[in-house]
Amino acid sequence: MKGIILAAGKGTSLYPATVPVSKPLITVYDKPLIYYPLSLLIDCGIRDILIITPPGEMEPFVRLFGDGEDLGIHISYKEQKVHRGIADAIRLGKWFIGDDSVCLALGDNIFYHDKLQEMLMQAKGDETGASVLGYYVEDPRPFGVVEFDAEGKAISIEEKPRNPKSNYIIPGLYFYDNEVVEIAEHISASTRGELEITDVNLAYLRKGKLRVVPMGQHVKWMDCDNPFQLLYACNTIRQIQKETGKLVGCPEESAYKAGLITKKDILRMGSAHRQTPYGAYLLKL
Repeated sequence: MKGIILAAGKGTSLYPATVPVSKPLITVYDKPLIYYPLSLLIDCGIRDILIITPPGEMEPFVRLFGDGEDLGIHISYKEQKVHRGIADAIRLGKWFIGDDSVCLALGDNIFYHDKLQEMLMQAKGDETGASVLGYYVEDPRPFGVVEFDAEGKAISIEEKPRNPKSNYIIPGLYFYDNEVVEIAEHISASTRGELEITDVNLAYLRKGKLRVVPMGQHVKWMDCDNPFQLLYACNTIRQIQKETGKLVGCPEESAYKAGLITKKDILRMGSAHRQTPYGAYLLKL
C-alpha cells in the first residue's frame, strides 16, 4: 500500500497565519502539523508516500523531509495547481499509485489513541474495497455521517443531515484498493466546484465494498481547520505528551520502531539538535 498526504489546503480559515506559511507547516504545539499524518502512515506500515503541496510552495516541504531517506522511506512531491477538492488527490497521484492500494490522509487531521495502530491496521487489512474510520460525535449534523451495520458494512452516507442516522462521522483518513483510481476519474465536480471524497466513498458503498472501522470515544481526533480547533489541538498534544512522556507525531520514532532506521540513525539526528527538547527526546529513545 502507498500513502498520499493531501497538504494543499489554502487554510483560509486560519488567515493571516497561512499567508507566510502553508497550513500543514503551521506548528501544532511543538512540531509542524504535517508531522502527525506522516507518522500515522509510517505506523501503518506504509513506506512510499506522496505529499501533495500548494502551488509554488513545494520547497519548504522538500527542505523538511527531502526524499525521506533519513526516515527509511521514500517521499515524492506533487503540486495541486488548482484547488479541486480531496478526491483530486487520487487523480493527481494516479502515476504514483500505479497498481497498488492507497491510504489517503488529510494534512490537517491529527489522531491519537494508545491503541490507534491496531485500529489503523484493521482498516488497512482489507485487500479489496475501501475502509474508512467511524468517529463518534455527540452532534454529527455538521459533518458527513456514516451509518453501518454490526459487521461494519456501510449502509448510508449523508452530508450534514438534519436528522442523522448515526453518531459516526468520517474523518480524514481513507483506505482504498486500486479501483479508486478509476472511480476518481469518473466522478464529477460538486456544486462547490470540487471533486468530493464523499462521492468516492458512495461509489464503493453502492458496490457493497465500503467498510467502517469504528473508533472508540476515547480516540482523539483533531481537525485543525480554524483558530479554535488549532488551539485545542495544541493544548491536547501538550497534555498527552505531559502525561505520557511520549511525543505524538514523531516520524523519527515511528521509523525507528518500525525498524526502518537504526539506533545509530536516531542518535545522529538527535545529536544534530541536542539543544532542543525534540533532539533530546530522540537521544533518549
